[in-house]
Amino acid sequence: MSDEFLFETAPFNTLTAPQKTLLREVAQIASYPSGAALLFPDSLPEQVWVIASGHAQINEDGHVHILGAHEAFGWRALLTGRNHATVTALDEVQAWQLPKATLMALLGDNPAFSAKVFAEVAQQLVDDEEIDHNREMMSLMLVRVKDAYLQKPFYVDGQLDLVSVCRILAEQKLTNALVRDVHEGVERIGMFTTTDLRDAILNPIAPGALPVRAVARFDLISLSPEAELFDALLTMLRHRVHRLLVKDGHTILGILSQLDLMSFMSNHSHLITLEVEQASTVEDLRGAALQVDDSIKMLQRGGMRIEIISKLVSELNGQIFAKLWSLLAPPELVQNSCLLVMGSEGRGEQILKTDQDNALLLRNGYTHPDLAGITRQFSAALLTFGYPPCPGNIMVTNPLWCQSLATFRETVAHWLYGAEPEGKMNLAIFLDARAVSGDATLLANARKHALKLAIGSNTFVGQMASAINQFSEPPSGWWNRLTHLQFKEPETFDLKKIGTFPIVHGARVLALDHGIEALGTVERLQAMANEFLVAPALVRDLIETLHMLMALKLRNNLRQISLGQPVSNLVELSSLGTLDRDMLQDALNIIKMFKQHLRLRYRLE
Repeated sequence: MSDEFLFETAPFNTLTAPQKTLLREVAQIASYPSGAALLFPDSLPEQVWVIASGHAQINEDGHVHILGAHEAFGWRALLTGRNHATVTALDEVQAWQLPKATLMALLGDNPAFSAKVFAEVAQQLVDDEEIDHNREMMSLMLVRVKDAYLQKPFYVDGQLDLVSVCRILAEQKLTNALVRDVHEGVERIGMFTTTDLRDAILNPIAPGALPVRAVARFDLISLSPEAELFDALLTMLRHRVHRLLVKDGHTILGILSQLDLMSFMSNHSHLITLEVEQASTVEDLRGAALQVDDSIKMLQRGGMRIEIISKLVSELNGQIFAKLWSLLAPPELVQNSCLLVMGSEGRGEQILKTDQDNALLLRNGYTHPDLAGITRQFSAALLTFGYPPCPGNIMVTNPLWCQSLATFRETVAHWLYGAEPEGKMNLAIFLDARAVSGDATLLANARKHALKLAIGSNTFVGQMASAINQFSEPPSGWWNRLTHLQFKEPETFDLKKIGTFPIVHGARVLALDHGIEALGTVERLQAMANEFLVAPALVRDLIETLHMLMALKLRNNLRQISLGQPVSNLVELSSLGTLDRDMLQDALNIIKMFKQHLRLRYRLE
């Protein structure tokens, strides 16, 4: 064993020269192929391993970690006399085996070495406790709003002057009040908070003569008491508000504030959105954007459902894109344009950062002399945020995806009636567009035009549906190998091409065919089940399959990141456990049924 490997890292750097010599004489190097078990529960602890090369996964008490070179495992089992962990080689691993007898003697003879070892074990226990705490916080997010703390509604009359209102709030020790008012003969409810005093001070009317209705806000956002706390968090993020009305029908039950919600559960994502709001430079925004993947990892490790993670990430990404656009584009450009996101981002199904699928619609007649330069800055900044360029060049820097509304409507017609195959796919991509900044009516106009042209064209819908045959299904013999892992070489499965794409695209085609305007795949499928356009049982299975594949993809991508590998849609089947392989086979059967449904409906055979 070399000094460079073993003795320059803690805790072995605390050993004396004779102790190093002793350990060097008894240490042995061993090699393990990918998938081999180095340690398993209830095995007798006889040694500690130090990884020389490769990566191993340790699963102990429900906690999973990826270990790399110079990292050790087995100390906890050695000290307690019992092993609870499973350690598996993720690739070819070489590891030093350090015998128990020698290590126990060193622990007794070297106080510094002993202190380092016990400190390392204690830190691992603390880290695992933090994971448990995060998991508890994630479960709290599924609690109903009615079970959280709600401020009782306190009302003031809209005619009351600000000084009187502030005096009442001080007496009641409150920071906000609901405002009862009548506008054009219709009763309405608004809210006044101490934050609104800023606008009141700037009003030319003295506070003692200014009615509270003049500075109160009446565009209040409400939520059902049966909604989950996650829905409340998502609503606050989406509307950038700090308080929600909780209403049962027309009855106001109380007010859920951001402060009360945050005291009920700790959530990193809300801290990110606060950083996004406060960012005054692109560099500030970059710092917030780079935290998103860490937040995703925390949510996944905490056991949060994949559909909740994707919605939350979609909201965070949308706010990052909108903020970046506002930092780079002058206000008049923002007001006369609509920034769009498409693909999985548009459908609200994005998780880890992938391609920049975006576009810009301009109001008819509006131009900006530096539009090309601003869009280049936008795409370049997103690249530094971790969003890679789109291989298909579906980005605002491409003139095809940066047009006036009138010109884009012509482009849509050309896509529909033209002979170019890429036109059909471009239109399909546009059907998933979602506005994140600017005038959303521009997108609504373009979408209405596209739907009007496409819905009446059976030929186009059929051609669009044929894309489900773009990627061939696995051969029949592959199914048996999937179950029993009878591979001569490592075999991979494309979770997108063979897995999620047929579900996503099939739902998109059916939604277009039936005039369903929902963007999300789940929402599209549920709408069709409600109208019995697709068998409800099949829709249920498709939704479960989609979520299973999304969760598997996220776990696989996080594993790839831990191993320093490029993030991709390919999963090595040898890395899947028996349960995952069985679920994947069931998923492929369900996808096969759905593809057959589409083939029969659109005569694709």
